[in-house]
Amino acid sequence: MIRIKAGVPRRTRPRKRARRPLRRALALGLPTVWGAIAITYKLACPLAQQNSLGARIVTSAVFFAVGTGLIVQVRRSLLRELRQIRQIAGAAQNALLRPLPPRLDGLNIAAAQLSAERGAVVGGDLYEVIATEHGVRVVMGDVRGHGISAISTVAAVLGSFREAAHDEPDLEGVLRRLERALARHLRERARAEHPSTGALDPDSPVAEEFVTVLLLEIGRDGEVRGLNCGHPWPYLLSGESVEPLARADPLPPLGPFPLPTELPFVCCGQLLPGEALFLYTDGAEDARDARGRFFPLRDVLAEAAAQHPLPAPQLVLGSVFTALLRHAGGTPTDDVALLVLSNDRKQALPYLGARGTARPATMAPHPTNHPQHNAV
Repeated sequence: MIRIKAGVPRRTRPRKRARRPLRRALALGLPTVWGAIAITYKLACPLAQQNSLGARIVTSAVFFAVGTGLIVQVRRSLLRELRQIRQIAGAAQNALLRPLPPRLDGLNIAAAQLSAERGAVVGGDLYEVIATEHGVRVVMGDVRGHGISAISTVAAVLGSFREAAHDEPDLEGVLRRLERALARHLRERARAEHPSTGALDPDSPVAEEFVTVLLLEIGRDGEVRGLNCGHPWPYLLSGESVEPLARADPLPPLGPFPLPTELPFVCCGQLLPGEALFLYTDGAEDARDARGRFFPLRDVLAEAAAQHPLPAPQLVLGSVFTALLRHAGGTPTDDVALLVLSNDRKQALPYLGARGTARPATMAPHPTNHPQHNAV
């Protein structure tokens, strides 16, 4: 009787395992064979002992062939190992910033991320969308720095959010869990870098670490609540209109300063059917062209909204990303993350109230991000 696991007959697995030692033997054996051929020719072949021009040409041709064979074999081995490393790295990075489903609880979703670190899939930007009993909860964050050096902080924040989004009944509890997770992560990094003291040195680069975080909660009736720690507010796409979702002053980023005792969430109004939210990190707005001009994100969004009256997340995302890469002349110098959420629910419960903010605006929606060019 053949046992089946993951759709593969059990008796076929030893064959695959047997191939690995064979490949290793070939990888080690072929260069040895090439070397043995060269030594044997030099020591045993009479032609190799002659000093005539013809003999020298033949000997040079033999050693050239042997050298070429060695180079080709080494190159193949290195490329094979490189492919394996990339596959493992890609799988690990996808597990960290896992792909989002195209649809979740009546919301159409599209997301894209571009790391400034060459060869990296994940950088210092983070996002996640989770359907919970409290509503659809969304996080968009930006770690100081960019590329591979910020991945450990991304992992700490995302891991905490994925647990807290289900456990905490309100956004305040989720944000405080993220703050504690980040503080614990920074302490562990400090102990690893300074095992003698085990303390977080105020002059250490770890002490300067911070994360901008935007938390959103979208209820079944489309009502949107938010908490913002130094992150740009998303844009609301309604028809051809493109407006910031809220204009309330954000709290400071997580890390340098503790959260205040009270964290009143911002009531951002209602996301109606056919409307969309466009979330982004400041790497999008800070991208510059050859003349040093910033990327006109809002204008590009308005053009995309005009082309797609009922925002299709993939189309909007594709339009913005294409325009961004064209503006930056290839890869931007900072990490970029974009996330589009479109309300595709057929029926919405009646909502009493108007779109607005919990308190009047005193400054631009995201001024704290522009001076922080080191933030991702």
